Amino acid sequence: MRSGPDMMLELACGPGPVCGVDEAGRGPWAGPVSAGAVILDPDRVPKGLNDSKKLSAKARAALEEEIKDVAIAWCVDMAGIEEIAEFNILHATGRAMCRAIEGLSVTPAIALVDGNYRFPLPCEVKTVVKGDALSCSIAAASILAKEARDRLMIEMDALYPGYGFAGHKGYHAPIHVEALRRLGPSPIHRLGWAPVKAAVEQLQLL
Repeated sequence: MRSGPDMMLELACGPGPVCGVDEAGRGPWAGPVSAGAVILDPDRVPKGLNDSKKLSAKARAALEEEIKDVAIAWCVDMAGIEEIAEFNILHATGRAMCRAIEGLSVTPAIALVDGNYRFPLPCEVKTVVKGDALSCSIAAASILAKEARDRLMIEMDALYPGYGFAGHKGYHAPIHVEALRRLGPSPIHRLGWAPVKAAVEQLQLL
């Protein structure tokens, strides 16, 4: 019985560099979607890696620093609201993943990607359902993607006050619903999302 992610999937891929890939922020109403790509050193795998959503903010922050220190290569990229609107959230996510892999200082032979969608990426792809709970590389990528996006949303909270971005990071929350109704969408809201559309329509009726 697994107690958390390990490097078995990476080792099964063979001798070439293997990167884990994961995203953060596909579901929020505001802000970009973030993608992380990480090639871990099998001899220097940080302890405590797990799905970023299962870790405390303190644990994620500490692991982010350690991953960046010990990984063979890592990169984070984001697709903003314009790209999400043009390509839809799924394909915008794939584009961010592609750029994250291309940004690695070492070219991977295989990418282990969280989920079941086979994105067109610049190397061989193996999808792994619930990969961030199975693969250390995917878990590491999920942590980098989430931490980078969370930091950006805290910055956006200062730029666009009143929405509570620092707390909910653009996801559904009562303060977010209320702010949308009161203030309308900010420049970083995803205007195609149903709750954001509804807020715009409501303001237009006033």
